[in-house]
Amino acid sequence: MSRLLNKRTLITGGTSGIGLETAKQFLAEGARIIVTGVNPDSIAAAKAEFGSDVLVLRADSASVSAQKELAQAVERHYGKVDAVFLNAGVSVWQPIEDWSEKMFDRSFDVNVKGPYFLIQALLPVFANPASVVLNTSISAHVGSTRSSVYAATKAAFLSLSKTLSSELMQRGIRVNAVSPGPVDTPLYDKMGIPDAYRQQLNADIIQSIPAGRFGTPEEVAKAVLYLASDESRWTMGSEIVVDGGRLLND
Repeated sequence: MSRLLNKRTLITGGTSGIGLETAKQFLAEGARIIVTGVNPDSIAAAKAEFGSDVLVLRADSASVSAQKELAQAVERHYGKVDAVFLNAGVSVWQPIEDWSEKMFDRSFDVNVKGPYFLIQALLPVFANPASVVLNTSISAHVGSTRSSVYAATKAAFLSLSKTLSSELMQRGIRVNAVSPGPVDTPLYDKMGIPDAYRQQLNADIIQSIPAGRFGTPEEVAKAVLYLASDESRWTMGSEIVVDGGRLLND
């Protein structure tokens, strides 16, 4: 397959879950790839899996300076970049009374501020045309309990797919979003849910999904692949929801 033949691509949070699967699919479609991560173990595993085919970099999405350094590394490696999947993120769900200012800021730094300033830093690096895909969430639309901060970050990120599309389209940069429903990924394991409640929570979540199961990273990656490719060249400021019908219940 060659849907991304010779496309120069960047995937943040590309060493596990949806990002890792997207990297695999991009490779299979002929892309050149840089992926980022922060966990040393997942970075090492990605390097071992991809070998010299993929440049794996450490970059903390919460750090604006790290995003600027990443943009410089992309420019040194590629010269220009054709497609970017902004996937790095954190998912913390807890009651409002348990949030501290520091925790609140960390969620917005990782999920919104860092990616925003990465786009800014990449402006001189984007090819014309170029595609940017934001990994948002159906949480931007669903009023789930304990999700107040996470959902707010994803709603802000989703908004950028429209506002930045309007602002950047004259530069040939398309911005779109993919919004997954519940997906079986390592990010889900990091939500801080006590093991004692995990089995019941899984059952409750599955009951809310008309398709009757969690999604897979592969299914989300297929949507990202479409938005990154030239097949979607007339798609701007749009959102693809990949949720097994979850939003049909709201």
